[in-house]
Amino acid sequence: MNMVNSPNPKSFVYTRKTLSRAERALICSPFRLKLFRDMQSQSIPQGAIATVNGVQQGYTQVSLSGLRCDNALGWLIEVGVLRREVDGQGITDRFRLTPLGHQLVEKFAHQPWTRASWGDRLQDAITRWLRLPSI
Repeated sequence: MNMVNSPNPKSFVYTRKTLSRAERALICSPFRLKLFRDMQSQSIPQGAIATVNGVQQGYTQVSLSGLRCDNALGWLIEVGVLRREVDGQGITDRFRLTPLGHQLVEKFAHQPWTRASWGDRLQDAITRWLRLPSI
């Protein structure tokens, strides 16, 4: 198990399987590292990520429909990389990194952003389709 250093005084421990699944989901996502780097310091609204806005901001390589963007962000929430921001009115359309997400983005600050192999993409698609737990 790996220990996570987060900005919070609490430490989180993740299994190797959890870390591997989260990293694979991150690199297989349609998003660029710039989105996650920006999420290190602020929440990002879905409107800034979807459609042509995402390309203009450098968050995606291609324009994503609102539904495709929402599905990709939802998967990153399920694997523990992102969370939706909540305000006094309830859940918002803004997203932030979790402590696990911060750890993975920090890892990519010290090494190149990994390109997903076909095997990574296949394994991510199967895990996503079956919704296999990381335990």
